[in-house]
Amino acid sequence: MRILGTGGAGYIGSVTTELLLDRGHEVVVFDNLERGHRGAVDRRAQFIEGDLRNRARIDEAILGVRPDAVMHFAAYALVGESMQNPLMYFRNNVVGGEHLLEAMRAAEVQKIVFSSTCATYGQPEKIPMAEDTPQRPTNPYGESKLMFETALRWEQARRG
Repeated sequence: MRILGTGGAGYIGSVTTELLLDRGHEVVVFDNLERGHRGAVDRRAQFIEGDLRNRARIDEAILGVRPDAVMHFAAYALVGESMQNPLMYFRNNVVGGEHLLEAMRAAEVQKIVFSSTCATYGQPEKIPMAEDTPQRPTNPYGESKLMFETALRWEQARRG
């Protein structure tokens, strides 16, 4: 399977890339290297430098790669920073994610795995949390990830 991994130069993305390659998948990493590291990308993976906030760049990458699936790890992920600069988080995590979904739609890529966060739940009423635990984020980071989850749900509903 050919997989495009966004944020593949970050910790979770780079480890996932390595595991996928070990299992015989073809992986293309898409990362802007703003917070990831080129050296973290497995040498067996193809690398495309690009930013999801640049719609033309992700369109070009998806159309060029024609992946069977996307694994989306690209996000800002610091709660404190999100409180100091919420718009930066919404621009990167939500708008960048929307660009990814639009590029996937244009290239007819149907499968996506999204790396979300427990920060979408905020302060849970009980532990352990379950899938039906109400999502009430308490910071822009969690809110931005929940907003993208919502966009994914509506995109799935559109497809039927």
